[in-house]
Amino acid sequence: MSSRIPKFGRMKIEQRRKIIQESAGLDDAEMALLLEGGFSPLEADLMVEGVIGLHALPLGIATNFIVNGRDVLVPMAVEEPSVIAAASNAARMIRQGGGFSAEADESIMAVQVELQDPGPDAAGKIQNEKDRLLTLADEAQPELKSLGGGARDIEIRKTEASGNRLIVHIYVDCLDAMGANAVNTIGEALAPELAALADARAGLKILTNLADRRLVRINARVKFESLERRSSGCSFSGADVARRVVEASDFALADPYRAATHNKGIMNGVDAVIMATGNDWRAVEAGAHSYAAAGGTYGPLSTWSIEEDGILCGSLEMPMAIGIVGGAARIHRGAAAARKIMNIKSARELACIIGSAGLASNLAALAALGSEGIQAGHMGLHARSVAMSAGAVGDQIDAVASRMCSSGPVTVPRAKEILSEMHSKNESEK
Repeated sequence: MSSRIPKFGRMKIEQRRKIIQESAGLDDAEMALLLEGGFSPLEADLMVEGVIGLHALPLGIATNFIVNGRDVLVPMAVEEPSVIAAASNAARMIRQGGGFSAEADESIMAVQVELQDPGPDAAGKIQNEKDRLLTLADEAQPELKSLGGGARDIEIRKTEASGNRLIVHIYVDCLDAMGANAVNTIGEALAPELAALADARAGLKILTNLADRRLVRINARVKFESLERRSSGCSFSGADVARRVVEASDFALADPYRAATHNKGIMNGVDAVIMATGNDWRAVEAGAHSYAAAGGTYGPLSTWSIEEDGILCGSLEMPMAIGIVGGAARIHRGAAAARKIMNIKSARELACIIGSAGLASNLAALAALGSEGIQAGHMGLHARSVAMSAGAVGDQIDAVASRMCSSGPVTVPRAKEILSEMHSKNESEK
């Protein structure tokens, strides 16, 4: 199976579905799940409270991805036009340089236990009992321990900003789960023992989403010739685009206002794959942005540089707390089908693919900003949505969108005006 499928985005839906079904080995029932949203109202009622129905997002496939030498078709659930097309295009550029090189840390999550008003040498007393406390932690989650995961370390934190409290981190290998429930259970189980040792009062017992021991690292190499841009009468050499990508990367390093939008471009790809696979995008967002600010100033999660041999190099590092078992991953059958499309066997493998989608989205945005501008590609898809909002159907959608893009503005009133002209012309020709 190759993820290089030329003109995939221009095919009819049924053509795309047939290709994906054959590539991923999905049966008819699994394909039906993807068409229907992946789960039922009864299943939704098991996931959240007060269910009255289902809310759908478009589910698309990003093509051209090679991650650690393996072709991957990447499901993305997203409402924003151009995200999937841009990620696919950037993955094609990176593919020509060998694809994405990725690695993910072990699935280590931390639960924080707050100890208020600790007694003398509280930290030392806890440290002396570390091995016993780790054993107690594993006893709170025996199944996780039996599978090869479990408690790995205890860290005691005390800062000037923390006031009269100790913060105890219990680090747990959650294997293929995101791990929130497991680590919270361990935190609540150990809190009384920690409080007794410290002669303190136990406060909060909750995981941290700053999962800085669960990082994913992505690297990509892009040949200059892959970056050449020709559109709307403009032309940009690959070397020119590469230089401008690096300039945009440096801008993000220098300015937190730019870094925020730089990172949003990364999260376009990251969140879309997380949503498609039934994971908690809010947890990953929180981890990403807190990690970006961990040095005291908010900065970019990725950087780009030029090597002497005419290669643009990108690297990304960010927390990636996701899972393939438990939670919505267990109930949402559509998410299971999406994971099957990627043919993944572990949470760490999924983390590598998600991070690669983030770096691809980042490159797509920076390359567009450094050449024809971000709106050129975005507005074509946006114009189709506007045309539909104005009442266009079938072949009218592309016709109205094309006229708006060529003569502007791309607005609902303009789309309605074009539709009216088309209707009048049709009537006069009868």
